[in-house]
Amino acid sequence: MTTPVNNSQAAGLNWLADRKPCRSIAVAGGKGGVGKTTVAVNLSMALAMGGRDVLLLDADLAMANIDVLLGLQPTRHLGHMLDGACTIEELVLHAPHGLKVIPATSGARRMAQLPNIEHAAVIRAFDEYAMPPEFLVVDTAAGISDSVSMFAAASDEVVVVVCDEPASLTDAYALIKVLSREFDVNRFRVVANMVRHAQEGRQLFEKLSRVTSRFLDVSLDFMGMVPHDEYLRQAIRRQSAVVEAWPSSRSAVGFKNLARAVDTWGEPEPRAQGRIGFFADRTTMGGGLPL
Repeated sequence: MTTPVNNSQAAGLNWLADRKPCRSIAVAGGKGGVGKTTVAVNLSMALAMGGRDVLLLDADLAMANIDVLLGLQPTRHLGHMLDGACTIEELVLHAPHGLKVIPATSGARRMAQLPNIEHAAVIRAFDEYAMPPEFLVVDTAAGISDSVSMFAAASDEVVVVVCDEPASLTDAYALIKVLSREFDVNRFRVVANMVRHAQEGRQLFEKLSRVTSRFLDVSLDFMGMVPHDEYLRQAIRRQSAVVEAWPSSRSAVGFKNLARAVDTWGEPEPRAQGRIGFFADRTTMGGGLPL
């Protein structure tokens, strides 16, 4: 005997059928100061403003600042979840346009020195999230620490942010090398940030691509560029995303182009055997990070 489905139930089922499986995107940079967090914040906000369900995770566990950039006031952070004081969903803060944020903390020695088993616990906590979003954007810390490597390798996509500084390209290469050789990540998306013009952005990508193609077995895709823009600095001072505060500014247009690029990506590549991943039990069979 079948149970009849009413109109509201049918609408809900259609919504679920149209909803994309969650895609996790790690934003990394190797070097600090390349604008990695502003890319993560504005990419997330641009996707949310386009009607996507987006969750932004501050994975800079000891020097977190996404809450500051968006003018949010968290009362709990990932440390409380690891201590068993709350669940991952109870940490969620609500930003404009439906963007959801999971905050970390700043200046906590314990969070700066977490062992890999606790990094893995943060990743696995997302398996308990009731309704995975369409996009999980993960803002990693600067450098190539264990936390950066683990959060990046647990994601479906790794976005590497570079700027026009020699150290930026050197550190980006080091990050790609670690992720490819130790975690079997072989595809990277590159964003050229704070550039003067489109040609400069393309040149930065080509410099990095030449080195990686010579020494590493990886694939690099040019995701796009974000121009240097005084409006972005003003948005940071106002504690808001530039795509919301000045949506017609040069940097906002660049971030919105990045969001459009994300929406055109094909299916993510399967994770290497033995690696955990965000929402792994919902989107993939097996897979995991070695501890």
